[in-house]
Amino acid sequence: MSIVRDAGVVVTGAGGGIGAALARRFAAEGARVAVNDLDAAKAEAVAAEIGAIAVPGDASDVVEAAREALGGRVDVYCANAGVAPSGGPEAEEELWETAWDVNVMAHVRAARKLLPEWLDRGSGRFVATVSAAGLLTMLGSAPYSVSKHAALAFAEWLSLTYRHCGIEVHAICPQGVRTDMLRGTGPAGDLVLVPTAIEPAQVADALFEGMAAGRFLILPHPEVADYYAARATDPDRWLRGMNHLQRKLEEEG
Repeated sequence: MSIVRDAGVVVTGAGGGIGAALARRFAAEGARVAVNDLDAAKAEAVAAEIGAIAVPGDASDVVEAAREALGGRVDVYCANAGVAPSGGPEAEEELWETAWDVNVMAHVRAARKLLPEWLDRGSGRFVATVSAAGLLTMLGSAPYSVSKHAALAFAEWLSLTYRHCGIEVHAICPQGVRTDMLRGTGPAGDLVLVPTAIEPAQVADALFEGMAAGRFLILPHPEVADYYAARATDPDRWLRGMNHLQRKLEEEG
């Protein structure tokens, strides 16, 4: 794609899963990629594989180091790093704080540092890996569901506020993707996500199709659009259906 050829691209959480798939695809399309991950060894392995630059560390504080590594310019920022702790209100405060910090505030902090540069030159692209949980919800994980709703809201706010300034925003909202995160979701993931799970490379394909079409909402599982519409138009029916799945999960557990 000509829109990313020679572009400076940052992908957080790119040591594996969706992030690694995004990094590979951007590199294959001719972009200069900075691979970020908390695990330095994983970041370096992916970077070596695709001819990119490893910039390990906390996703909340990577913009300046990545900008320097990319020669002073970031064109595309993929806020992909995420965590999915289980539990509800009883989950430890630390788990709620981590979910909020990684799934939401890392996006806010990145945008805070990127926007002055992007607004000055009239271009920039922010890609948020949100999850279908941001449009719907996820059984068994209130911190994940709540923080992903907030991540979607922030991406929407960025898009409606800055699209006339040349800034493109995309929210990737897949259901199950065959990653370590999916394997850690336990019975709830096995029930809801595993049956229709796709490969990380398919998520990258969906993003590139969406970028070419100029779409905000990227749905690697197209059926999510129908679920989202059902949730909006008949929320009680949708909640009854989700509660049915919750009861099934409890019965099987």
